[in-house]
Amino acid sequence: MKHLIPAAIAFAMTLGVAGLHADTLPGVKGINHIGLTVPDIAEAETFFTDVLGCEKATSFGPYRDDTGTFMQDLLDVDPRAVVNQITLMRCGFGSNIELFSYDAPDQQTVRPRNSDIGGHHIAFYVEDIDAAAGLFQGQGHPHADGAVSGQ
Repeated sequence: MKHLIPAAIAFAMTLGVAGLHADTLPGVKGINHIGLTVPDIAEAETFFTDVLGCEKATSFGPYRDDTGTFMQDLLDVDPRAVVNQITLMRCGFGSNIELFSYDAPDQQTVRPRNSDIGGHHIAFYVEDIDAAAGLFQGQGHPHADGAVSGQ
């Protein structure tokens, strides 16, 4: 049953949460982690450690099922999909970030915009917003102008 919860959440996101009517999940205490599939896991690890100051908590993989439907049943991906690596990043005292490196026959490589279904962003608390903005802008990170706000 616990394997159905991630599938149910993914399904709800696909349909739009407003399309589901159910009782709330009992006992929710917070978010443990958020998963992101990245195009280059080594580059993502470097960014999260060297720029954001996160720590690599663990890394494992690969996971695959060459003959069955485990990947499809558990993760709602192509049955021949391969999770090459999963790396869990610990960022201060908040939720963890789980980085995924996938290969799949039906994989789409176009990155969604924020306005697209599946679009995303991550926000971090910082002690000095001006210093954080200066770091991003000074190092020429993509989207640095919109990456940091004082909200």
